[in-house]
Amino acid sequence: MAKKQFKAESKKLLDMMINSIYTNKDIFLRELISNASDALDKLYYRSLSDNESGLSRDDFKIQIKIDKENRTLTISDNGCGMSKEELESNLGTIAKSGSLDFKSGLEGKSEVEIIGQFGVGFYSAFMVSDTVTVVSRVHGAEEAYQWESSGADGYTIKETEKSEPGTVITLKIKEKTEEFDYDKYLEQYTIEDIVKKYSDYIRYPIMMDMTESKLKEGSEDEYETVVTPTQLNSMVPLWRKNKNEITEEEYEEFYKAKFYDYEKPLLTVHSKTEGQVTYDALLFVPSHAPFDYYTKGYEKGLQLYSNGVLIMDKCADLLPDYFSFVKGLVDSADLTLNISRETLQQDHILKIIAKNLEKKIKSELEKMMKNKREDYETFYKAFGLQLKYGVYADYGMNKDVLQDLLMFWSSSEKKLVTLKEYVSRMKEEQKAIYFACGETNDKIDMLPQADAVKEKGYEILYCTDDVDEFALQMLREYDGKSFMNICADKLDLDTDEEKEELKKENEDTKELRDFMKETLGDSVSEVVFTNKLKNYPVCLTSEGMLSLEMEKVLASMPNSNGMKAKIALEINRDHPIAAKLKSLFETDKETVKKYTKILYAQGCLIGGKTIENPAEFSELVSELM
Repeated sequence: MAKKQFKAESKKLLDMMINSIYTNKDIFLRELISNASDALDKLYYRSLSDNESGLSRDDFKIQIKIDKENRTLTISDNGCGMSKEELESNLGTIAKSGSLDFKSGLEGKSEVEIIGQFGVGFYSAFMVSDTVTVVSRVHGAEEAYQWESSGADGYTIKETEKSEPGTVITLKIKEKTEEFDYDKYLEQYTIEDIVKKYSDYIRYPIMMDMTESKLKEGSEDEYETVVTPTQLNSMVPLWRKNKNEITEEEYEEFYKAKFYDYEKPLLTVHSKTEGQVTYDALLFVPSHAPFDYYTKGYEKGLQLYSNGVLIMDKCADLLPDYFSFVKGLVDSADLTLNISRETLQQDHILKIIAKNLEKKIKSELEKMMKNKREDYETFYKAFGLQLKYGVYADYGMNKDVLQDLLMFWSSSEKKLVTLKEYVSRMKEEQKAIYFACGETNDKIDMLPQADAVKEKGYEILYCTDDVDEFALQMLREYDGKSFMNICADKLDLDTDEEKEELKKENEDTKELRDFMKETLGDSVSEVVFTNKLKNYPVCLTSEGMLSLEMEKVLASMPNSNGMKAKIALEINRDHPIAAKLKSLFETDKETVKKYTKILYAQGCLIGGKTIENPAEFSELVSELM
């Protein structure tokens, strides 16, 4: 029988289909199952529109068979089948989609969900097989036809026999090579895994005879091979069921099995959106962060389905980075897929879905905060850091989305509080939202500046994560209230009278302060006397945007360029050390130098800054003792 040539630039185009369009060979089974599902859908639709009797949807199925001995894999369906002309048209013309033609003729009717769009999925079979044979018989016809091809050289069509309507596709699986193990496609567990991953929610049963060895009844050592017809797919996706039909336990089991977690999720969001874009979404917020969550290796994204067929395992474009902890999936028939159905065309539909999901996630987190505060705090301890990174990233573009989700430890409440809760308790005369940074809450609590702020009755937010101060600086203000680091030189707690009194104190001691500044050199920008330290003799304060804590964070990063905070040494004017310095300056300037170095080192210790010369500090303390 003479071979016919493909109606296209055959060799070049088919080579592209096999070697370029598809990046994952496993996809071939998804494509052939999707085609079989389309054939069943077509027959089902025709049975409804033509009022044919004797056809039940329950009778429709897809069958997979493995023949290891002959190295064949067979996918069959009892759908509409193809005539000789349709085999010629659909399989003889690359990129001719019979499913798309059929879908176009539905004129807006939505009784069926046709998957095929491009007419190239069938040719993915050549990635794994040397020869592809298609035997098909149209429903209602007597004759059957066989289409066969070994690739770009062409194909043959001949009349054959087939007892039942439908289509049977037989793949002659390639021999194993050093580069790829084609033998795996003749293993039932591989086929089962691929079906589960990509085609679990095809809405017709996908059947395969599963073989296993079992002890013969009554025997202790003699085994027999048992063949069990097994349905490989679940058929009905959980997310397409009505929410009132699904129990909490079903959601939890689905989440654990699908996303390999040993704990139940803190939050489940199940929604169906219709309108400009129609899609189902089933989202979960885990109760703990994966071990690699805060590493570069973590890959965010939601599973993406089109009509129940998995298109992408992790679609990163559906989630902003600050919500990358969300697990789940989206299923939509409105997506514009690329020709291989492995990735999406970048279009406005995907952006609409992503924006809707962002709003939904934020809304559900706010509900959790309000109604299940303990759960929200568990969530925040696991993922709050990511929200703060989100505030800081992209020059603060997303701060309005995230600011009401943030929490910080409160000096007065002794628990995590929100910015909204802090502002609601602010005293009438309070000028700013006060915060302090340090390694732990206990260390922040011992800062000299904290005593002065708390003595005024003001609440302090404790920031213990590296990103905290960067995030608050990016926020700049909340509800019209600016943020103030209590360790900054701009901290203003004094009355006008107190300010004037302190100003005179520093004017009167200018020579002493200049001498101490000269002693410390570039380590400090100035030395001043202050009235904001209750019991401590000294502290360090930062000037400008870069604080001591920010300096430490930046120093730990590569390419930090040695950025230094501009700091001032502040001395408690009411502490005995102030009077001692003034007295010694008149009689013993060398001792003032030693005191100055010790006080600066003391300020470093209190503020968590590394002492530049610990040996000198130890020697000076010993000498003065």
